Amino acid sequence: MQAKYDTEQDILRIRWSDAPIEESDEEQSGFILDYDQQGNVIGVEILNASHKISQWQQLTSLIRADG
Repeated sequence: MQAKYDTEQDILRIRWSDAPIEESDEEQSGFILDYDQQGNVIGVEILNASHKISQWQQLTSLIRADG
């Protein structure tokens, strides 16, 4: 599993598979699910993550930041 936070765009990306992303869908506003070729969810992107996740400061200490 890999988690990255883009500080400039405020996007949290979490991937739990190295399979190529075949399709992405925004299931609800600001939450994008990534699917592999078989239709399995292999990742998620959270837009405006710092505003949508409670206890954000604790979480960011565990995630590699890019930006």
